[in-house]
Amino acid sequence: MIVVTGGAGFIGSALIHKLNQIGRKDIIVVDELGTDDKWKNLNNLQFIDYMEKDFFLEFIADDYEGKSKFEAVFHMGANSSTTEKDMSYLIENNFEYTKDVAHYCARNKVRFIYASSAATYGDGSQGYKDDHEGIVNLRPLNKYGFSKQLFDNYALKTGLINEIVGLKFFNVFGPNEYHKGNMRSMVLKSFEQIRDTGKVKLFKSYKKDFGDGEQKRDFVYVKDVVDMMVFFLENDKTGIYNVGTGEARSWNDLATAVFDAMGKPVKIQYIDMPESIRHQYQYFTQAEMSKIREVGYSAPFTALEEAVKDYVQNYLMNNTLYLG
Repeated sequence: MIVVTGGAGFIGSALIHKLNQIGRKDIIVVDELGTDDKWKNLNNLQFIDYMEKDFFLEFIADDYEGKSKFEAVFHMGANSSTTEKDMSYLIENNFEYTKDVAHYCARNKVRFIYASSAATYGDGSQGYKDDHEGIVNLRPLNKYGFSKQLFDNYALKTGLINEIVGLKFFNVFGPNEYHKGNMRSMVLKSFEQIRDTGKVKLFKSYKKDFGDGEQKRDFVYVKDVVDMMVFFLENDKTGIYNVGTGEARSWNDLATAVFDAMGKPVKIQYIDMPESIRHQYQYFTQAEMSKIREVGYSAPFTALEEAVKDYVQNYLMNNTLYLG
């Protein structure tokens, strides 16, 4: 059996969809469904059982006898808000929770694949290379990134990383993200803005090296992301790896791709960036992808325009929010 924590969330539910596609239905979903609509992501998926997070933690705390029948745990469960202010909450949900599950898997020889983040790279001054020697020196710009960096460093310093896999997700977008509120991708936000107003609002730049809307990100389609995740299920590799495309594109490029997919003229309005996030804003991210290539992942990455077109035309314009 395969466990997916955060299985009702964006990447977790997309992963379960991919696992279903390759014939895996022996899945246990772990999440905290709460009051939002992410439960709808589970409607079209096939799995054996569902557990709330607290119940799952009680289960693994009691299982010290090697009784686990799990083949793998994909640990996607975390608070993913880059603007979360409660550091203690992030430590509990992103660091301690991950430690508990990782040690359970190590005790029971269960494959453990967890979500890190490109937010750990901070301002990018030390590059975006996923070599272990450089990772310990990274300085995230926000509390979310710091909570993810804590576990990466813990796994490296304790040697646990030699038994597990960490994945540094860059800017992921695609179906199943509708419930994420302000943390939804700019593809979805742009679609809604164009649909409702005919234009897209992007942040002005506050660095002379970047024009307005020319801040760049490594945007990666969720369908490519889950392909990479399944690769690590099927191949006995360990360590920390970037999950991106290796190509940075501007917010202007992304917005233009959405306009084109919708068949609308490009109209972009540049607005002031809130002062509260200016000091922690990343102006450039680009995953170094040679490491994952070197361990055998060879599938091509979907070009931004192609991925946006698929998402917009086959999902958003059809009012289809889910994979399935």
